[in-house]
Amino acid sequence: MTRRYARELALQTLYNIEVGHNTPAEALDQTMQSATEPEERTFVREFVLGTLEDVERSDATIAPLLQGWTIERLPLLDRIVLRMSVYELRAHPETPVAVVINEAVELAKKYSTEDSGRFVNGVLASAAGVGKTKT
Repeated sequence: MTRRYARELALQTLYNIEVGHNTPAEALDQTMQSATEPEERTFVREFVLGTLEDVERSDATIAPLLQGWTIERLPLLDRIVLRMSVYELRAHPETPVAVVINEAVELAKKYSTEDSGRFVNGVLASAAGVGKTKT
């Protein structure tokens, strides 16, 4: 299993929930047909449910960094990638920040617009510094 593939499955599941108007349980059931390993299934399920539960908190982190945009105006896939990544930054501090950002950039480049990679990189780089103070 690769974490990148699991992140892709999580992104696809979150997209399916938004666009297909499926419940998280329905969307996860569909996704789990593609996830073959138990560790992969656990990762995808945790990322999907965690991202959904953390939407308001993630949006509160993302919104001030958008400079002239609102979260609602972002391309849907960018919005999902940002929410998923902000959730990962918060919930999985053991994952290096550079890895979270790189994975998000790759997902945005693969699934969203031509400019999404740069945009996601900039927002996440700023988000990663939010709340980190030197003592």
